[in-house]
Amino acid sequence: MAIFEGAGVALITPMNADGSINYDKLEELVEFHVANQTDAIIVCGTTGEAATMTHEEHLATIKACVEMTKKRIPVIAGTGSNCTETSIYLSKEAEKYGADGVLLVSPYYNKATQEGLRQHFTKTAEAIKIPCILYNVPSRTGCNIKPATVKALVEDVPNIVAIKEASGDISQVADVMNLTDGKIDLYSGNDDQIVPILSLGGKGVISVLSNVAPKDTHAICQNYFDGNVKESARLQLQYLDLIHALFCEVNPIPVKKAMNLMGYEAGPLRLPLTEMSEGAAEVLKAELKKCGLIE
Repeated sequence: MAIFEGAGVALITPMNADGSINYDKLEELVEFHVANQTDAIIVCGTTGEAATMTHEEHLATIKACVEMTKKRIPVIAGTGSNCTETSIYLSKEAEKYGADGVLLVSPYYNKATQEGLRQHFTKTAEAIKIPCILYNVPSRTGCNIKPATVKALVEDVPNIVAIKEASGDISQVADVMNLTDGKIDLYSGNDDQIVPILSLGGKGVISVLSNVAPKDTHAICQNYFDGNVKESARLQLQYLDLIHALFCEVNPIPVKKAMNLMGYEAGPLRLPLTEMSEGAAEVLKAELKKCGLIE
């Protein structure tokens, strides 16, 4: 059984004015997503600014999110690292806290060969019992998890059960699904490719858009599952311009701006991320208005 089906939110991490984590606002966001049909919460991923957290902050945020969610929907903890021992450590702690699964990004900066990737993911997954989702995002990591490597991991490691595919390469995704023969759960890592990914057998999306439009992101998936493909595609296209605006600068710069414009007090970003440029912010504001998310 899949960890979740539908739209999982790649949750932002709200910050106080001084840059510390705002746990009161985090709880408000958890309640918002539980109430608005979000199918899972992915905490401390790219969108959650995990790269700028200390290990203590990272783990405290995972623990808080699990406790706040109270098993109402699954919580998947971002615990990947470019250091295998760190990835193991974070994953073991997340399991102790009660996370329903972990999201493991491929090693960044130092990168790895395909054999290095295989060993890295294998050692991390074997250290825990909860399900693992591979995260392939070559544009950020400089490292592509090739379909043959995914096949080997799924066949050899029982708790590697899914992949978040953000390569943007639909042909590669098709190869993954063909080689794994239905043995892996596929999630889109790009909001502009939800329907194409679902058409290849995807289980849903790990979504930035869900931060601002959780009900409709859920509806894109649910309509597809229910056989209403035309409506699913209509919603996908309806939000396309907003999706482009949410990625016109490095994620999560635009989505945090969007949340602040919508009144959620997401707070500032941590350096090296900076506030959105004025021109891009105006485009984002216009798209939020067009979608009825702000006045």
